[in-house]
Amino acid sequence: MKVKYIVYAVLAIGIGALVFYRISANNEAKKDDKGPKKAQVVSGIVAETRDFENNLSLSGSIEANESVDIRSEVPGIVEKIFFSEGSIIRKGQVLFQVNDIELRAQLSKTRTAQQLASENERRARLLLEKEAISREEYDIASADFKSAKAESQLIQAQLAKTSVRAPFSGRIGLRNISPGTYVTAETIVAKLVNSQEVKVTFSVPEKYASQMEQGSTVNFTIAGTTDKFPAKIYAIEPEIAIDTRTLRMRAVAQNPNGRLLPGTFANVELPLQKIENAIVIPTEAVIPVQDGKKVFVSNQGKAKEVKVETATRTAAEILILSGLKAGDTVITTGVMSLKNEAPVKVQIQKKARS
Repeated sequence: MKVKYIVYAVLAIGIGALVFYRISANNEAKKDDKGPKKAQVVSGIVAETRDFENNLSLSGSIEANESVDIRSEVPGIVEKIFFSEGSIIRKGQVLFQVNDIELRAQLSKTRTAQQLASENERRARLLLEKEAISREEYDIASADFKSAKAESQLIQAQLAKTSVRAPFSGRIGLRNISPGTYVTAETIVAKLVNSQEVKVTFSVPEKYASQMEQGSTVNFTIAGTTDKFPAKIYAIEPEIAIDTRTLRMRAVAQNPNGRLLPGTFANVELPLQKIENAIVIPTEAVIPVQDGKKVFVSNQGKAKEVKVETATRTAAEILILSGLKAGDTVITTGVMSLKNEAPVKVQIQKKARS
């Protein structure tokens, strides 16, 4: 029995010691919370005004000036192919020939019928002049002649389509057929592309729509090179796209050496109006939040959260429309871990300029 009481006593002493330790620890933590916190060392810049070349960076795509899938309107067996893959083609050049034996036979038949109908119409006209037949009988003969003539013209038109010609000059791609292939209107024989000039298609947000002018010059770059290519805006959609709230437009660029391939992604730099007395800060200072964007400024040694409205963004800077004023110390590092009213020690850095 004495052992049992001893065990109970030891447990009671242990529990009491644990409770005493937790109470002491909580009291020490409260003392620490009430004490002054150590200031977080951060970097920052002093906001200042300057003229800002407002350029809008957009994504676009390069398209051929003209592009078409070569097909045959007339079904049949391909007899001859007159082009080499990847070669330059002139407008009107014959690309391939579809077998036309049946159409020529039909044309011969319809021409014979046309000649007979023509002779019948001539005889009927003479008889009508002599009042030997009625006007109705002559109209029937005349209609037969016109029908036979139209049938001959239709066959001639189909016969002309057996020689497939290039609709414009350009470079032809890889062919998908060989001599002897049966082709229909659905068969794509090859693709013909004219890319001496290329079109650059892109869209701008609706808030910039009023600044867009036909004839303006833009620059763009493509993957694999830092070279900038100029293009001239020649067409603008007359309305804003409701689903994307953007305005679609198209520019044309010269491509004499063929470096700009249709289908390539383009980074378009669109110059907007120059903004005077603008406030521009490093992009890393801006924090996206649920209802917009915010930054932290240093105010009497403490971080202060400020909501801002932004506009154009470059690789290193972002334009501030509202929320900041010249002279504000904007915190640029450690912003993701900062809390409002947290003590900070700001090391002012020279502001980078784009």
